[in-house]
Amino acid sequence: MNQQGHMESYGQPQPGYQGYQQFAYNNQHTAGVPTSQYGPYNGPVQGYEPTAAPQGPLRPTSGAPPTSLPPSTAAQSTAYNQYGQGDIQNGPAMTDQMQRFPVSQSYMPGGQPIAYQQYAPSPSNAQHLPNQMAAMQISGSTSNAPPPVSQSYGPPTSHRQTTASFPPTGPAVYTQYSTPLQNISSSIPQAGNPPQHPFPGQTVPASTYTSPPTSTGLTGMNLPPPPGVSRPTAMHGPPLPGQSQTGFPPSQPPTGHYPPQPNHRPAAPQTGMPGVVPGPPTQGFQVHPTQPSQGFIPQQNGSFGQMRAPQPNYAAPYTGTPSYSSQPQSQQKRLDPDSIPSPQLNELPPQQKTRHRIDPDAIPSPIQVIEDDKSNRGSEPFSTGVRGQVPPLVTTDFVVKDQGNSSPRFIRCAAYNLPCTSDMAKQCQVPLTAVIKPLATLPADEAPPYIVDHGETGPIRCNRCKAYMCPYMQFIEGGRRFQCAFCSCVTEVLPHYFQHLDHTGKRMDYYDRPELSLGSYEFLATVDYCKNNKIPNPPAFIFMIDVSYNALKSGLVHLLCEELKTLLDYLPREGNAEESAIRVGFVTYNKVLHFYNVKSSLAQPQMMVVSDIADMFVPLLDGFLVNVNESRAVINSLLEQIPEMFGDTRETETVFGPVIQAGLEALKAAECAGKLFIFHSTLPLAEAPGKLKNRDDKKLINTDKEKVLFQPQTNFYSNLAKECVARGCCVDLFLFPNQYVDVATLGLVTYQTGGSVYKYTYFQAQADGERFLNDLHRDVRKVIGFDSVMRVRTSTGIRATDFFGSFYMSNTTDVELAALDCDKAITVEFKHDDKLNEDNGAQIQCALLYTSCSGQRRLRIHNLSLNCCTQLADLYRNCETDTLINYFVKLAYRGVLSNPTKTVRETLINQSAQILACYRKNCASPSSAGQLILPECMKLLPVYLNCVLKNDVLQPSAEVSTDDRAYTRQLAISMDVAETSVFFYPRLLPVHKMDVDSDDFPVAIRCSEERLSKGGIYLLENGLNLFIWVGMNTQHDLIQSIFNVQSFGQIDSAMSALPLLDNPYSKKLRSMVDMIRAQRPRFMKLMIVKQDDKMEVLFKHFLMEDKSASGGASYVDFLCHMHKEIRQLLS
Repeated sequence: MNQQGHMESYGQPQPGYQGYQQFAYNNQHTAGVPTSQYGPYNGPVQGYEPTAAPQGPLRPTSGAPPTSLPPSTAAQSTAYNQYGQGDIQNGPAMTDQMQRFPVSQSYMPGGQPIAYQQYAPSPSNAQHLPNQMAAMQISGSTSNAPPPVSQSYGPPTSHRQTTASFPPTGPAVYTQYSTPLQNISSSIPQAGNPPQHPFPGQTVPASTYTSPPTSTGLTGMNLPPPPGVSRPTAMHGPPLPGQSQTGFPPSQPPTGHYPPQPNHRPAAPQTGMPGVVPGPPTQGFQVHPTQPSQGFIPQQNGSFGQMRAPQPNYAAPYTGTPSYSSQPQSQQKRLDPDSIPSPQLNELPPQQKTRHRIDPDAIPSPIQVIEDDKSNRGSEPFSTGVRGQVPPLVTTDFVVKDQGNSSPRFIRCAAYNLPCTSDMAKQCQVPLTAVIKPLATLPADEAPPYIVDHGETGPIRCNRCKAYMCPYMQFIEGGRRFQCAFCSCVTEVLPHYFQHLDHTGKRMDYYDRPELSLGSYEFLATVDYCKNNKIPNPPAFIFMIDVSYNALKSGLVHLLCEELKTLLDYLPREGNAEESAIRVGFVTYNKVLHFYNVKSSLAQPQMMVVSDIADMFVPLLDGFLVNVNESRAVINSLLEQIPEMFGDTRETETVFGPVIQAGLEALKAAECAGKLFIFHSTLPLAEAPGKLKNRDDKKLINTDKEKVLFQPQTNFYSNLAKECVARGCCVDLFLFPNQYVDVATLGLVTYQTGGSVYKYTYFQAQADGERFLNDLHRDVRKVIGFDSVMRVRTSTGIRATDFFGSFYMSNTTDVELAALDCDKAITVEFKHDDKLNEDNGAQIQCALLYTSCSGQRRLRIHNLSLNCCTQLADLYRNCETDTLINYFVKLAYRGVLSNPTKTVRETLINQSAQILACYRKNCASPSSAGQLILPECMKLLPVYLNCVLKNDVLQPSAEVSTDDRAYTRQLAISMDVAETSVFFYPRLLPVHKMDVDSDDFPVAIRCSEERLSKGGIYLLENGLNLFIWVGMNTQHDLIQSIFNVQSFGQIDSAMSALPLLDNPYSKKLRSMVDMIRAQRPRFMKLMIVKQDDKMEVLFKHFLMEDKSASGGASYVDFLCHMHKEIRQLLS
């Protein structure tokens, strides 16, 4: 076993370093190349004592000025320990870990940088890299020189006087995913430990460390790097066999983004480095030892070895106290590369231990990025006044202050700094895209958009491009004219809108008018904005209920009719209105349709049957659509009679097309827009327009004909959708199938009219009733705009070219929606049609014309201004990966309609590789091709992209039905950024670590089976599914507190609700479940999964960092594959 570090070589070797021998694959010697002149990058700062792993982001002690870390003296040389960290025979596991500083560390002053360090895979003779990975070198440098007897890890002798005199400071530019060579203080009692021998035939390396001066007076000073030295952050490939592994402790996945510290001014960026983001100085923090967390610690029994290393932000299993004295530690231990375990490996029986090529903790962690963003940006309000600033992540809870740009809740962009030219855009391949959610729900502490009334003349607009008045319009000539920010045309200000300008050129009423000072607001529309120049009637809801045999047998009809009696009290209403203006109607159907007259003057409802379904018409006008309060008695009577009337039915066949036609005709006759709520259970096989056949065929998967499964069977429904949109008729579809129902075809009208599909396979009222009724309640009550048209205008230089979502387009500019609700998002792609200007930036205005639930015609306006750049580094520094993934999902899910899924997957991988290769080529400093260098803003692109590629739509496993794939596809196509974020990378919370006295959730862990402890309970959610996984070694007290049973074996995995128990753990967990459900648009049914239970396969399907049953790659493997793709592009 070789002990040499494997460093990247730049420039000439400096004095003080001996070359040492490296091996290539299969222990072949490689050609001599000088070894690195740098020590470990992001490794231990020379001469500082390592301290305990921190809990959460590092912060100075409240109220006290930050203090500098005390110096330490030279460490003793020790042999490697032959026992792995998880395998120490006696005493607790090592927990004194090297403190990771809160920024990527820059160079040491005096011209001596902190060296790059390598990736940390575990060497294994049993497991070699696959052939296709053989080209992925770890770094470019190797040496044939013999290893020195004494390896010096101190700085080169020529710089010994200055080294460690100053703290490393400077910008956090790039993120290097490699694991540092660490010098870890041992907190293991030595008594009883096995003797430490070097490996057979191995010399004991002696380490020399230099100690820093006792006082460092130049905190935060930023010195330039030596000439010619580059500064990327790098990720090396897997190690060569026989090469040493050095690593971060599993508790601290290194990522490149750390919270800025209070009371610290970031150092100025260094000149000449593109993409340099200032970071806080790294010295001056007092590091406290970890504290034990509240909650149950998983007990160690059975197959458990040592407690695994702590996760980020969790308390350590064993709290070692770091020594802050200047005395040397009694025993300094350098970790044996083999002793750095992958998380949880020590909990596996020896025969199951496998070695990772790459330590999963050394690659970018989504959890770390999410937690860092929460701690950095969750406390301050996000003010939108500055052009082109990237908002906090969707996972961060923050307050928005609208100061002239739209809230990120309404619009999020993939890039907030657009390339000035189309050539630059083509070069970087970063899609210029925005995800717009025009009617998004705002939190209670943010005001809804103001409503502005400009009188009979209507909203003030540009004469040429028709853009609406907004904060970007420039008033000139004393306020008598304004220049459009979108097309530069000058327009006269109408007399009633005139106002004088102040000395800065702003109108005197600037702060009194929302359209001049805010990014989002609404205009009242005049009659010119209405269909046929006529003020619209209030909308209607029509409930259309399948009364065939299956629907009655499952309990659906009875449950629904019972619920509608109370649900009708919750129809959407305007502001403070006492009652809703929405009228309601009822239809039941199987092979024929039954309309009901529920006029308030009737004693009993009347039923009218239409059996001529080939030519659908509405048999009554008066009494079909009624006001709920006026007709309540008749409606309640009808809802009681429906289950009885059809209780004995044996009719199994249904129609579907005529049902939508009937609703459409009813709305036409009433001259209003509205929504159909259709509750349907089977494939429509009865002779009627829109009749379908069963075409489900699993053999088509992974063939060129697979795309047929996502396409509608017939044109009938596309033509029907077009008619529905023209009349403002939206369709919401609730499906209750026991077998194939062809969601791809049935859902088409829903998809094109802006509606929602809900699917409850094998529905049983008792088991699934809660989920269905919650979905129905939310669907009926949510904010909705009817008969909508959306147009996106842009300033000169770019234009909206492509749109993704649930809508219909009859031309290239107008997105038409029969209805748009608060959950629907539309993704827009922009392309250049001219050059952009850095000074002016780029402006986007989204205008949504819609009818409110009271029948009022309105315009909702959202404005956003973005920066423009001529340097690629500026573009890559202002990107948002979550939005980029949202776009990729929608691009791919549209792509499967016309391409094989394999082609779609390859297209995504190729575009992502081009994005990262362009960054590597143009923004990162020159370095070996063996390093993977990712932009800070996009370091999670590979892990999230892999989640998209592994999803059921693009890579289905054998048990996933065709209907489920079509359902997921339609669902995702209208998701916003927050929904796609959690849907593709689920949230996994360790329940056993929750603090019952705090309102906060426990910090999430990464989605991998390795992270699960047999002694823990975990909650996993992705917006559609909600699981509680229980480990077989969970403490009995905790099981009793949550499930009210004595032991693991007695837990009933069929339960779908947690028992109501009067103890803090039960209350906290139930509160967590309720809060998670409240955050998501759809109700998630709870599933209890016991370890090694048959349902565990389904649960593991959502552990996205692992290999999937359908052949999807693990995160580590996919990262290696992306690296290979990038290298091919660069070569």
